[in-house]
Amino acid sequence: MGTVDDDRTTGITRESIVMTDLHARHWIGGEWLDAAEAARSVDPATGLAIGTYSEAGEAEACRAVEAAYRAFLDAGWRGDRRLRARVLNQMADQFEEASDDLVEILSLENGKVKGEARFEVGMVPSKLRFYAALTLTEFGRAMETAPGRYTTTLREPMGVAGIIAPWNSPVVLFIRSLAPALAAGCTVVGKLPGLTAQTNARMCAVFAAVAALPRGVVNVFSETRSRGARFVIASPDVPTISLTGSSKTGQQIMAAGAPNMKRFGGELGGKTPILVFEDADLEKALPKIEKALTTFAGQFCMTGSRLLVHRPILDLVRERLGARLASVKVGPASDPSNEMGPMINMANVERVDRLVEGAIAAGAHAVVRGGRISEGPLAKGAFYRPTLLEISDHALPIAQEEVFGPLLVMHAFDDEAEAIRLANDSQYGLAASNWSENVDRPLRVARQIWAGTVWINDWAVVHDETEEGGFKQSGIGRLNGVSALDDFVQHRTIIHEVAV
Repeated sequence: MGTVDDDRTTGITRESIVMTDLHARHWIGGEWLDAAEAARSVDPATGLAIGTYSEAGEAEACRAVEAAYRAFLDAGWRGDRRLRARVLNQMADQFEEASDDLVEILSLENGKVKGEARFEVGMVPSKLRFYAALTLTEFGRAMETAPGRYTTTLREPMGVAGIIAPWNSPVVLFIRSLAPALAAGCTVVGKLPGLTAQTNARMCAVFAAVAALPRGVVNVFSETRSRGARFVIASPDVPTISLTGSSKTGQQIMAAGAPNMKRFGGELGGKTPILVFEDADLEKALPKIEKALTTFAGQFCMTGSRLLVHRPILDLVRERLGARLASVKVGPASDPSNEMGPMINMANVERVDRLVEGAIAAGAHAVVRGGRISEGPLAKGAFYRPTLLEISDHALPIAQEEVFGPLLVMHAFDDEAEAIRLANDSQYGLAASNWSENVDRPLRVARQIWAGTVWINDWAVVHDETEEGGFKQSGIGRLNGVSALDDFVQHRTIIHEVAV
């Protein structure tokens, strides 16, 4: 194992950071590595540099794949489930010890308000412990298929797993793939985004502190240009890829991996509908709908971005929700009273604003025209106030395309059948939420919505032990739950006929 003595991302607080004081490196083969090219890490709330990071390329990815492949060939890892369980449990302990540091650097570099950053980091230990337990219970099948003929089917690790995680929730979304991959007996090459390089490095310091983790089992590099990712995806030594990202990226990865018949699993884009029926409890629903839009500044695959409202309550919802969204307090995570932080960077602010302007030009009505904060102390940050648009044509691009920002479109429906039709009028099928106090309607509706997760009178409730993933363009396979192991295992059948 490498040491963490020279890692400068520990003990982080906003007050301790001098501009450009941090430098993030890669964790490969149990060592901290630099690349030749350096880039800036930026606080999206101010636009100011907080440090530098080492931008990975093909050389770092190649070294990571080689380290992971060597580690997989050592049967001591892939064949020892008790070692894997011990590593996952130790990792959980280390994440708990590092949680305050991770919250600080995540909120600084990613822009999440402190409560959201703590929520993300806090989900990690239980996930690791859940898969530590599954490691000890994983089994195949054995049967006597004919007299004297014994057949055993083993579930074995696929080999090196490539994991690609996004910048919006880099800690928990990396661990969500890492934990089942390690539990299955795979070794890992992780490609994490350069936009959260300081957070990535602090997470790697946690891995470095796990005494039982063999060298090369976990390897992580950070990059912006995807040169390393392309190498990992093309490598014949990486048979499985787990992605959390956009549907377009998923399509590209599947095409690039096809020559090697690479297995692909991932959670991709979403356009979550929230159905509000006339008998919904608005006192419960409206605060949750607000959070469904503003959590992570709308940069969340399950962001509630389509609001479908029963026409009898449309005026009431428009008035009350509009007032709530207009009063959301936007600002940096350093102020605990702020309710929504910045977007990841100014380029995304400008992208979302163009989408809003295009939708208004196409006929959408601005109930709440939030938008970029261009004056005052927040003007230098990537802040975008929540926006609510009302539409009558569900075919508009703003209702069909994933925005990945704090923009909500509202559309009225007249009956249950129309609500279901509108909810399913999407290329996506990641999640949905439906609100009604009727004892039968919510479950009846939930069974007819084409989405991997449907919440009744709630939103964004996720458990380690229940599967998460999408229909249609929202993904392949499942993460969380027992099924998450399936992306990382292959089956070997051994037949032994006993001589009589």
